[in-house]
Amino acid sequence: MKIDSKPWFWIPVLNFASGLPYAIIISVSVIMYKNLGISNEDIGIYTSLLYLPWVIKPLWSPFIDLYSTKRKWFLAMQLLISIAFLIVGLTIPMSNFFVLSLAVFWVAAFASASNDVASDGFYMLALAKEQQSFFLGIRSTFYRLSLLTGNGLIVIIAGFLEEKYGDKTKAWSYTMVIVAFIMAVITIYNYFSTPRIETKALEDESEPKPKISFGEVFASFFQKKQIGLVLSFILLFRLGESQLLKMLTPFLLDEKSLGGMGLTTEDIGLIYGTFGVSALVIGGILGGIAISKDGLGKWMLPMILTMHLPIIGFILLSHFHPTSIFYVYATVICEQFGYGFGFAAFMMFLIYVADGESKTSHYSIATGFMALGMMLPGMLSGYIQEYLGYASFFIWVLCTTIPGLILSRFLIFPKDFGKKSEV
Repeated sequence: MKIDSKPWFWIPVLNFASGLPYAIIISVSVIMYKNLGISNEDIGIYTSLLYLPWVIKPLWSPFIDLYSTKRKWFLAMQLLISIAFLIVGLTIPMSNFFVLSLAVFWVAAFASASNDVASDGFYMLALAKEQQSFFLGIRSTFYRLSLLTGNGLIVIIAGFLEEKYGDKTKAWSYTMVIVAFIMAVITIYNYFSTPRIETKALEDESEPKPKISFGEVFASFFQKKQIGLVLSFILLFRLGESQLLKMLTPFLLDEKSLGGMGLTTEDIGLIYGTFGVSALVIGGILGGIAISKDGLGKWMLPMILTMHLPIIGFILLSHFHPTSIFYVYATVICEQFGYGFGFAAFMMFLIYVADGESKTSHYSIATGFMALGMMLPGMLSGYIQEYLGYASFFIWVLCTTIPGLILSRFLIFPKDFGKKSEV
């Protein structure tokens, strides 16, 4: 029996399918290679390069717009990712597994980035704008949950298998096969649950529209209104967050003598895996509902402030180092809720920027600039933290949120964009 194709049935799983491969390729691969005896130098160089496909995905995103349907693209890419993870699992017992597995991870990374492009485009085609704003929080929430699944559950499975077999090679080989199976199940589910919206649209067209070229698709993005201001905002909006995300875990783990909080890995897993997840889910859902009710104009400034002001909590932690873990819980809950609630405004603005012909490619270009805005400051965050120390670093991070806040006040967009139409 065919699964109901209403948005609640396919949006959560489709976005879970975007986040899980990213977590495995970017984060879990580091843990895997470390456990399998690869040097820190090689891990740092080669796993960092795996991030590149997400940065440069706008270069090939027009092909996804021009050829075939978004649904066929993301289904094919998810199947390819499943096969790639299976091959990684099979190569791990080999003597030259590092080179072979890296090559396959590269294939999976390009497939995952392509899957993101197609999934984003499908979301914008399958839903009306008011539905897009409503489900923004759901999309963001399930994407983040998929990252937590990859960095948490999958690693736990690998650790369990290491204990069971006493063989790290066998444990990680089996773990990657399990990941491949999970991705295959997700692909099958998405095949039955996602609507064939583009096929119906093509059948309704009496005259096929001429396809525009790759160059025209790319160039048209940079002809949008306020494009200089828009790109500056996209690059700077997450300037503070990009640095916070890189240094937050080291701050929580480092001893208090080094300026950290002295927590254990188990403490962090418990904090983020329980109350943190709950706050993220609630914030994401409320963010989407708020925009769909009142429009982006009313909520842009409050959401930006809600996303960035929790940094003050980490400033206080780094200065006073309270002995009770309650204060860490409270700060993380505020930070996760603020992220879930506030990021909805940014994603809705990107949908507005991409709106129009070739929206899939234009959304991909916008998110590519967003990725660049995350990557470059994140690379420098460790040096800045070492120079300033944690206490001053978090003050610096809060200050770096100001440029994006200022730029947001000069953006011109329909104030009711994303608002649910009255029936």
